[in-house]
Amino acid sequence: MPQRRSLILLGLAVVLGLAAVLVANAFLGGVQKREEMALKGTVKIAVARVPLDYGSELTAEKVRLVDWPQDSVPQGAFHSIPQLLPMGKPRVALRPIAAAEPLLASKLSGEGGRAAISAVLRPDMRAAAVRVNDVAGVAGFVLPGDVVDVLITRSIGGGDGMAAQQITDVLLQKVRVIAIDQNANDGKSDPRVGRTATLEVSQVDAQKLALAQQVGSLSLALRNLADQENPVVQTVGLEDLRDGAYGGGFVGAGPAYMPAAAPPPAWRPIRRRTAAPPAPPKPATQTVEIVRGTQGSSYEVGRYAGN
Repeated sequence: MPQRRSLILLGLAVVLGLAAVLVANAFLGGVQKREEMALKGTVKIAVARVPLDYGSELTAEKVRLVDWPQDSVPQGAFHSIPQLLPMGKPRVALRPIAAAEPLLASKLSGEGGRAAISAVLRPDMRAAAVRVNDVAGVAGFVLPGDVVDVLITRSIGGGDGMAAQQITDVLLQKVRVIAIDQNANDGKSDPRVGRTATLEVSQVDAQKLALAQQVGSLSLALRNLADQENPVVQTVGLEDLRDGAYGGGFVGAGPAYMPAAAPPPAWRPIRRRTAAPPAPPKPATQTVEIVRGTQGSSYEVGRYAGN
């Protein structure tokens, strides 16, 4: 009897063991199948293994390949180390890149290239440098990657015995700064006073900047990235240097802003001379009274010339 009971228990243990093995195999097989199905929708792309600063040279030790969803691969990604780093042709980072961030062609120099300003310019754009100082450069708070307005202050007029007038115009709006002095790293946040700002502008705007530096002084006005360009800009003259809203004090004639006559200052009241009231007209006739004794009579007589 005890022997029979032992055999029954042994059989039950074998059955339970086989069932556990079957359940484990089914579970692991399902997990593996799901992983294989998930991997079918992914591709390998190159990401940074370590953080990369501006100008850092890219090597194979700083790169690793990861699985990435095939339907969300960013444009310009690299799918293999040889594609990213051809033999004997290194690349450098044109922008700061964080660890595990995809390495994209827009953030790297060309094959065998270097960290050059021309590599970060958008198509059909030019890099133009302007002179700045601690005031014109917003005390060093204008950094690569910021957006600014360019203002020009210049003198106009001064001919025919008239005094020259100082005015300030908005020359360019919403211009991207790509470098301050020789620093093009847009990952820096510390203010730095520079002597030169390199701006990304069109060809015509580059010509405007070159001419504006010869005829006046330039200054930068930092603006919010989300601001829209103002289609209507005003010219500010000496008459507007007063407390209160802009009143359009500067008046110019024609596109060259040549004033014909200086208007009276807007803040100085104009006193007009009041004309004296006209004298009442003299009557055309006179009345003469003649008294005879105790009786008087009135007669109307005409005026002579001059009376």
